[in-house]
Amino acid sequence: MYIDSFKRMFSLYKTMLQNKTYFEDFHILAFSNNPERRPLLFLVFFLIYLIGVLGNIVLIMVTFMDAQLHTPMYFFLCNLSTVDIIFTTATLSKLMDILLSGNTSMSITQCFSQLFFFIFAASTEDTLLPTMAYDRYIAISHPLHYNSIMTNKSCVMLLIANWISGCLNSLTLTLAASRLTLCQSNKIQHFFCDIKALQKISCPDIKFLIIIYAEAIILGLLPFILSLTSYIKIIKIILSIKSKTGRRKAFSTCSSHFTVLVIFYGAAMCMYMRPPSEHSEGFDQVFSLLFVAVTPFLNPLIYSLRNKEVKGALMRLVGLKKSDPKLFKT
Repeated sequence: MYIDSFKRMFSLYKTMLQNKTYFEDFHILAFSNNPERRPLLFLVFFLIYLIGVLGNIVLIMVTFMDAQLHTPMYFFLCNLSTVDIIFTTATLSKLMDILLSGNTSMSITQCFSQLFFFIFAASTEDTLLPTMAYDRYIAISHPLHYNSIMTNKSCVMLLIANWISGCLNSLTLTLAASRLTLCQSNKIQHFFCDIKALQKISCPDIKFLIIIYAEAIILGLLPFILSLTSYIKIIKIILSIKSKTGRRKAFSTCSSHFTVLVIFYGAAMCMYMRPPSEHSEGFDQVFSLLFVAVTPFLNPLIYSLRNKEVKGALMRLVGLKKSDPKLFKT
């Protein structure tokens, strides 16, 4: 009887192994349906990547070289720019290589390395944006106590917590994804090695699916609510400003920041909290492009080029005098 049971167990295990397929690499198939459009797509993504990276590098350089920008707000902005550079480099660089060469192959090591840095950047930015919103709320609601609340030590501790939490979260999710077993295919219907795309081609794993939804709530919905709360309080304070010009400028700045928040968190939540479906690859790619490429491209424009202090610092850096006030109107 025990021998028969053992034989049945061995036969079942053998059948399971035969149904599982092991691959040595992946194939990224996004934008592969139209080979003739690859040069144009490469040019578009190259310009988005170049402008985004150069804009963020310029912001970092100006902040470090101009003493007037050595404040918590610009300290946070430098970290946001660093995260955005990691974000776009981890995802768009491989996509541009695929569009240019036509080689869709990606090794397992490359895939999980890309996955790690993507989640690392996304997780860090998820927690950094509410921190920046809270900083602006303190600056507007408690201007006299701002320097005593947002000290250098408290800013550094907040940023260390952001970066460490992002790294630990990315390491945990990447290790969890590495335990998935590919049962269907090694063809990823996406433009980078995304955790949801990997889940779609893997054997059914309800625990991993729960992890994805939990991540979307904890690092998507909750940070957005925290950021939204800060901006609602800021708007209430702005409404009490008597000057129409002051209200208009404040609303202009807040609306720009809020637009970035909606694009980033909205696209991420639509991507990872939407119920799974058979034909959702197109929507996934569009939503991913919004928070992987568009927001890092917009952040330098929204947070710096519309900022009078950054414009003044940039003019001083290139040797132009800040004499014409019309130059610095937002």
